[in-house]
Amino acid sequence: MAPLVIGFDLDMTLVDSRPGIHATVVALVEETGVVIDPDVVVSRLGPPLEEEMAEWVPADQVDPLSDRFRELYSAFGIEGTFPLPGAAEALDAVHNAGGQILVVTAKYEPNAWKCLAQAGLVADVGVGGRHGAQKGETLAEHRAAAYVGDTPPDIDAAHLADAIALAVPSGPFTAAELRAAGADIVLETLLEFPRWLSASLGTVLEQRD
Repeated sequence: MAPLVIGFDLDMTLVDSRPGIHATVVALVEETGVVIDPDVVVSRLGPPLEEEMAEWVPADQVDPLSDRFRELYSAFGIEGTFPLPGAAEALDAVHNAGGQILVVTAKYEPNAWKCLAQAGLVADVGVGGRHGAQKGETLAEHRAAAYVGDTPPDIDAAHLADAIALAVPSGPFTAAELRAAGADIVLETLLEFPRWLSASLGTVLEQRD
């Protein structure tokens, strides 16, 4: 096991996946005729896909439409995935410190790996289909010392795993909202992460132990 494990959320933490998700929702609407507003969907990324679908369609349609979305996403969504500022530098900083990168995301895991590859980002371990407390369980299992995310549930997940909760306001929540939600550290962008890690490495390693 690497002496240092840092966890990262994917959507709106490492990558801007809004263009790809928007395109996939449009394709789903055109194919099925369901009424879903893609602009609303991409404005609140974070929860599992099924929760979003439940906002738009009857309960008996949630699972089949979610499955179809995932199939379409592979065709329409991957190319609309872009690294956020500082993402590559943040991952490099972890590797340069001798650490391991753990990506924990609510996204369907095969699509998560495709998104990372599309964005030119390299993770050591990727675990998909996790949200909220499930993320915390995965972080604890891998003994992550810190978790970087963009939503209050990401912050809660870090604390459940006794990890340092770092947040970036690149998603639907402001820096003030993330601080109010209990983030230990709020970075303006991931460009600040390497300096934070360098200055805090001793503390981070103690957190892991």
